[in-house]
Amino acid sequence: MAFPAIRPRRMRRDAFSRALMRETVLTSADLILPVFVREGSGREAIASMPGVERVGIAELLELAGEARSLGIPALALFPVTPPEAKSLDAAEAWNPDGLAQRAVRALKQAYPELGVITDVALDPFTTHGQDGLIDASGYVLNDETVAALVRQALSHAAAGADIVAPSDMMDGRVGAIRTALENGGHIHTRILAYSAKYASSFYGPFRDAVGSAGNLGKGNKYTYQMDPANSDEALREVALDLEEGADMVMIKPGLPYLDIVRRVKDRFGAPTLVYQVSGEYAMLKAAGQNGWINEQACVLEALTSIKRAGADAILTYFALDAARWLKSAG
Repeated sequence: MAFPAIRPRRMRRDAFSRALMRETVLTSADLILPVFVREGSGREAIASMPGVERVGIAELLELAGEARSLGIPALALFPVTPPEAKSLDAAEAWNPDGLAQRAVRALKQAYPELGVITDVALDPFTTHGQDGLIDASGYVLNDETVAALVRQALSHAAAGADIVAPSDMMDGRVGAIRTALENGGHIHTRILAYSAKYASSFYGPFRDAVGSAGNLGKGNKYTYQMDPANSDEALREVALDLEEGADMVMIKPGLPYLDIVRRVKDRFGAPTLVYQVSGEYAMLKAAGQNGWINEQACVLEALTSIKRAGADAILTYFALDAARWLKSAG
């Protein structure tokens, strides 16, 4: 049969019939709130991310309470390390009394049912801004970095983190962390592997937020993060991380990589998360503030498209706003 017997617009005529055939529904339970945690108290604005702040642990707990009340199931923590605590060996990363570790303990004490995800990477702790330890030429060493990441992940698990998220893209780090967690008795600690993390230009505001941009300078991360031109390579990376014991995999960034999200979900069917990164946030926020787009409508559309592509959950700086908008929409 064909037109006029078939009229697809019939189902689009009314709100009730559009709802009946809606394939993708975004809820607050799909969102994870990334938070930049700083030493001391108070809130500190981030110029390149309007509306996002670096917060002390007391303010972190306020955000956590708000997130929980809105139905957001988890927070992801990113520490802002003071310059004096940074070093070539990144030893502050596994300090049991470090900022990330204290923040985890505070969150789990205040909101034990809220999921806490910690970033396992060395760039906030190195004087050079790279995600790993370097040799004399500045090349990031793989195996030595993995050993440091294991120590960092164990310190996070001991503090009470529910999920450790290695975001460094070193070879073999998921297997090493999984073995260490098992041997250390942390059998319930989940691993969210940043499996397809691209060497993207959309990370700039994040590096401002955690204070690594100045340390990195004109350096780059091309020798360990993935080439934005590649797709098949992402499938190989995801396969390796799942084989090594990852419970979830991450694709980062979000909107420019929806084809990767779809391929990963179709191929593996594993829990797949997407990070709507700082540059994506900054573009949408700036366009909204300038009146060029309807911020609420465009943000919810962007998040829905990421879920439609196959994401099971989305890390987004819009999490609180999006959850409020969804709640008000009923």
